[in-house]
Amino acid sequence: MTRHVVVIGAGIVGISSAIWLRRAGVDVTVIDRGAPGTGTSHGNGGVLAACAMVPVTAPGMIRKAPGMLLNSDFPLFLRWSYLPRLLPWLRQYLGAANDADTRRIAQGLTPITSDAVEQHKALADDLGLGDWVNDSDYCFAYANRTAFEAESYTWSLRRDAGFVPEFISGPDVQDYEPALGPDITFLAKMNQHGFIRNPGGYVRVLAKAFTDMGGTLMEAEVKDVSLTDGKVTSVLTTQGPVSCDDLVLATGVWSKPMMAKLGINVPLEAERGYHIVFENATGAPQRPLMIASGKFVSTPMDQGLRCAGIVEFGGLDAGPSKAPLDLLRRQAKKAFPHLEYTNEIEWLGHRPAPSDSLPLIGQIGESRVFTAFGHHHIGLTGGPKTGRLIAGLITGERTNTDLAPYHPQRFS
Repeated sequence: MTRHVVVIGAGIVGISSAIWLRRAGVDVTVIDRGAPGTGTSHGNGGVLAACAMVPVTAPGMIRKAPGMLLNSDFPLFLRWSYLPRLLPWLRQYLGAANDADTRRIAQGLTPITSDAVEQHKALADDLGLGDWVNDSDYCFAYANRTAFEAESYTWSLRRDAGFVPEFISGPDVQDYEPALGPDITFLAKMNQHGFIRNPGGYVRVLAKAFTDMGGTLMEAEVKDVSLTDGKVTSVLTTQGPVSCDDLVLATGVWSKPMMAKLGINVPLEAERGYHIVFENATGAPQRPLMIASGKFVSTPMDQGLRCAGIVEFGGLDAGPSKAPLDLLRRQAKKAFPHLEYTNEIEWLGHRPAPSDSLPLIGQIGESRVFTAFGHHHIGLTGGPKTGRLIAGLITGERTNTDLAPYHPQRFS
């Protein structure tokens, strides 16, 4: 019988799991070495991207990747000194760049992303935090229709999942979104999406609601896990041991070392992501946009306009690179020629990228250790749904979602 659950990780996935467990009457302690919402959950693009079920590893990626890396205007970067460490993961990752695997992954991601706005509202509304979830369109901005049609494969998978865009073209583009420059003449508009104006703040108020529900927050570093007869009994932290009946591992890319302690080698890599906040912005868009030419998301936020994107492989330890931020800055100013602002805030974070682009959601054997990490680009989008699924697994609640694609031991 579950009496006490420890959740490691105070990002959107961990806090969502903790709230749903408390709603089921479970005693919960959330442990993180930092304050809630200060990691990757702070720095994302803020979009509740329900249609984001298509993985990066689409057919043709292997052929295109060298040109992408050598193109200074393409948002893919590599710290070449890190390549030897990256290669084992990269081989598996690129191995999924085919039609069959892309379709399988898209089908697996769809249940996690497709009802994102409803899941966030289900999480936040009863806590009096519904105003944090903003309904909106989500538009993909292209230079022209030809550029849109060049991504027809991706859009066909979105249509298969029930996401059919509306098109805006020509002068109607600037009528719809005056911030866009003349180089963008075609929009694919997705209805029934949403965004969060302050993702880190959102997680912090959710964490406060969790403690108001009787949950416990503990700031400490987890060093190890104790098992007895194959089942978890306690978590060893820098503040001492914490006993538990169940454990939820929701620490993003930092979950890999803990999985190794449990005897599982997960092919998980840190995908370094950047954002720039243009503070007190004017001439900025009023809704989230994906600028296709630069592969970045622009989202209006409380501080100003946040432009987030860029993929860089370079591990967890190196500091930020200059080139990705310079590219993001150039692309933003090209897309929004009238953008003015008072200051820039730069940020670097680490997306948890499994080699098959699917999160790890489920129990490791019968250990009572549950995984809830590896969401790659959909952490904010899929956090509340994942938390709800994890709480259901722990409390025995039935789910209509097939969890087999996310099994934490699928790489064994």
